[in-house]
Amino acid sequence: MKLNSLHDLYIAELKDLYDAEHRIIKALPKMAEAASSPELRSAFQEHLEQTRTQAQRLEQIFQRLNESAKGEKCEGIEGIIDEGEDLMDKDAPPAVGDAALISSAQRVEHYEIAAYGTVRTYARRLGFEDQAQLLQKTLEEEAETDKKLTGLAESYINENAKTAR
Repeated sequence: MKLNSLHDLYIAELKDLYDAEHRIIKALPKMAEAASSPELRSAFQEHLEQTRTQAQRLEQIFQRLNESAKGEKCEGIEGIIDEGEDLMDKDAPPAVGDAALISSAQRVEHYEIAAYGTVRTYARRLGFEDQAQLLQKTLEEEAETDKKLTGLAESYINENAKTAR
């Protein structure tokens, strides 16, 4: 796709995000299964449902733009997920594994926060306020997930990982 305008860039970024969401949908069940903390497992399961809804929001936006919802390969998320899977393959005590899962998940969240903030701004600049509102909702959910992960890490997971042997 040629990027001749902000509109073209907006669509390209939405397609990247759509692919990212689908990659995350595939990764989250593995992360939930790998988590030893019931609270962390639950957070991943909750976020899986939320991510499915976020992908549906993107589909709504594509419909409004008369564009295909087919995503472009999101190499950024692919790399972050690959790194996370490498960490899950390491032999580590459960608490250390949970700390690693949180680290990987927060990298994903921060990537998404940056990307959704950007496309929301593009939507506003292009006059698509209804789309900007959908993107803002997802942005808020991503920030809340990041906050929840930080809370789990700070409440006990990192402390348990610190004393793990």
